[in-house]
Amino acid sequence: MGYGENTERNFTWCVENGITTCQLYVPAAQYHADGIEKIKSLCSKTGMEITALVGHGSGPTIYDFYGGPLTIGIVPAAWQASRTQDLASSAEFAARLGVPRVCGHMGFIPENPNDPAYTACIAAARWLAGVYARNGVGLDFETGQETPITMLRAIRDIDSPCIGVNFDPANLLMYGKANPVDALDILGPYVRGFHAKDGEYPVDPGRLGPEKPLGEGRVDFPALIKKLLAAGYDGPLTIEREIEGEEQRSDILKAKRILDRIINEH
Repeated sequence: MGYGENTERNFTWCVENGITTCQLYVPAAQYHADGIEKIKSLCSKTGMEITALVGHGSGPTIYDFYGGPLTIGIVPAAWQASRTQDLASSAEFAARLGVPRVCGHMGFIPENPNDPAYTACIAAARWLAGVYARNGVGLDFETGQETPITMLRAIRDIDSPCIGVNFDPANLLMYGKANPVDALDILGPYVRGFHAKDGEYPVDPGRLGPEKPLGEGRVDFPALIKKLLAAGYDGPLTIEREIEGEEQRSDILKAKRILDRIINEH
């Protein structure tokens, strides 16, 4: 969810429909004391709890297989320095806001650990881990652009308790990286946040696979949630549906009904 002029209305709608937690993207222009007070006031007024801040990243971000490696996260050399500073600012803002975690895509982390781009990315992430530790905030890498074993390698090489995973099962499919249920065997101990989103594998080598309403894609949510709970996860299942308008709200409510049913069966 993004912070803006419709935030109070969106918070109210969510809470009225039994959705009382969210991940919130806040533009960097709001990273000041007045912005903090406004957001805290909205949470108090509506009953919404922010479980994670979506990390700020300046510059272009292209979600496909050609522009993505050049623009997403802290991997691209052209954006590494500025994005690292952006994420450091997010840690400080989250701490002042009282939000325990920041999540976001780190980029197309190279599969080859001998690649200089991998070494540079890990160095930047280690510096960030220090910033997050000092602020008492966690940083969660969102799944998608890399295979699960590549993400696990990066997390272990960074070697900081601040680093976790924001597990998005649809992204693993849409980027063609893994079956989400199998991926949880690799990343399960590090999952700190979860996106309830559905999707399909890509068939066009230039474009991601399509996102789908929850229950209409390839994610096996009953098996995934059973395994997630067995791994000890007790955090929120944050519904993500990346469209707008009434169809988005309808799909969110449908997703909640499906998730409630699955959870009640366990």
